[in-house]
Amino acid sequence: MAERLVPVISLTGFEQRKVEITAELIEAAEKVGFFTLVDHGISKEEIEAQFSISKAFFDLPAEKKGKTPHDPKTNNGWEYKAQLRPSTGTYDQKESLWLQRNSEWPSDNDVPGFQDTTREFMKKCAEISDQVLTCFARGLGFDENYFKIANDPSQPDCLTQLRLIHYPASEKAVGTWRAGSHTDIGCLTLLFQRDGEDGLEICPGRESHSSFASGDIFTPLPAETGPIVVNIGDMLMAWSDDRLKSNFHRVRAKDDGISPSRYSIAYFNQGRRDFVLQGPLKKYSAITVGEYFAQSVAKNFSRSMTAAV
Repeated sequence: MAERLVPVISLTGFEQRKVEITAELIEAAEKVGFFTLVDHGISKEEIEAQFSISKAFFDLPAEKKGKTPHDPKTNNGWEYKAQLRPSTGTYDQKESLWLQRNSEWPSDNDVPGFQDTTREFMKKCAEISDQVLTCFARGLGFDENYFKIANDPSQPDCLTQLRLIHYPASEKAVGTWRAGSHTDIGCLTLLFQRDGEDGLEICPGRESHSSFASGDIFTPLPAETGPIVVNIGDMLMAWSDDRLKSNFHRVRAKDDGISPSRYSIAYFNQGRRDFVLQGPLKKYSAITVGEYFAQSVAKNFSRSMTAAV
């Protein structure tokens, strides 16, 4: 597999360095579609605390996790190895809990501190997302608050979600994908990983948001607690007239077939359902975020990629 540089971008002194950071983010998004954020304002201890909450939930027996059932209409709730990837023809080897601000949540009686810890974590993810989206708006020629407003999680039509993910340990995983190759449908994904829990691989190379050509060169991105791996989603690629790249990624089992548990946390900025999406060059017809999601899910499931990380 080829080595590929994923830019590391510091958000320190954001207001004073906004022009510099904007240039770095735009270059990373145009050339790679992935970058890593450091000095972002969430401490390693806070990230570890959220992972502890996540592990406590996944350690529950199925009947307790099932008290927050997955709802196909909203895509919120707990699912277990239920995501079929047409790219592999198999189900992803993971379980996950999808959450929105006002969706059904696990009880603190089952996982003490779950709601307060997770809501605070989501708040900080939103703040970091706002900084990055501000830079992308500036770089694309929009008002700098444009994408912040379009992805405001406090609004009732916002589709933004947090996903807690657990890949159970396996000793027979050689030659399989713990999560098959895919792109993300939304705008911007923040991914948190834990030290030593590797498996994520990335594959830049798309030219348009509607392309299914993924290429065949994947690069491993080692897991580390602290830095945030960020990738562009299909929606933002379309919104930028294909200037910012949404690229393929997957989670690969170890070559010896012995893969330990892996935990990750993804914060998906997915826009507001009623907000109109169109790039500054108007390369594509105007469409609402909700309509874009519905069309993308139908297209992806009928061809080769599913809709989530």
